Amino acid sequence: LFQVDPHGRHAPASLTKVVTALVALDHLRLDQMVTVPPTISQLPWDSTRMGLRVGETLTVRELLYGLFLNSGNDAAITLSEAATPRATFIVQMNARASALGMADTHFVNPIGLDDPGQYSSAADLATAAIELMRRFPEVAAMAAVPRLTLPATATHHAYGLVNLNDLIRKYPGATGLKTGWTGRAGGCLIATATRDGRHLMVVLLASPRIFDEAAALLDYGFAGGG
Repeated sequence: LFQVDPHGRHAPASLTKVVTALVALDHLRLDQMVTVPPTISQLPWDSTRMGLRVGETLTVRELLYGLFLNSGNDAAITLSEAATPRATFIVQMNARASALGMADTHFVNPIGLDDPGQYSSAADLATAAIELMRRFPEVAAMAAVPRLTLPATATHHAYGLVNLNDLIRKYPGATGLKTGWTGRAGGCLIATATRDGRHLMVVLLASPRIFDEAAALLDYGFAGGG
């Protein structure tokens, strides 16, 4: 319905995690128990986290909630390392992107940290998001939850998760999907919404006002734009 530079290569920030989830779900079941690795201690100090502690054990489902709501870098690392060794996981992320026709995409980490070798485009990220919703609708639906408390168990403490996507709370019909921000990438967002049986998606990269811009574009789409 509307596009500006859809194939331009930009830093994708945490929108990367859509592909991280796709590859992790090739290896892991939602009810599978996974142990948090020591490598989460090496994350940058300003990382978004769900609050994992080394040695805790959680289900893949719980980790995916932390990935999509809090954009947890610790959840992304835990899922990727549970699936396969880090180098292999990155190879598989790039193979998945290639198989989906994401020609303007390359990954070097599963988190979205800034790196000259980590880039994608709005069109490619839309392709990845559509694949997630098609193959794993239960996982994509997690992104519509405004907040969630994961109660303490014998293997992990309690987690209070809050969705970073303001549209979930403020935009009628919003259903997801993923936020992102880094210094190099700026604001990034995959926004999905449904009204009257119509499903729309907006992908924004390098935006100074992701929620305002996404809401305006969704309004345009629901009004019959295009």
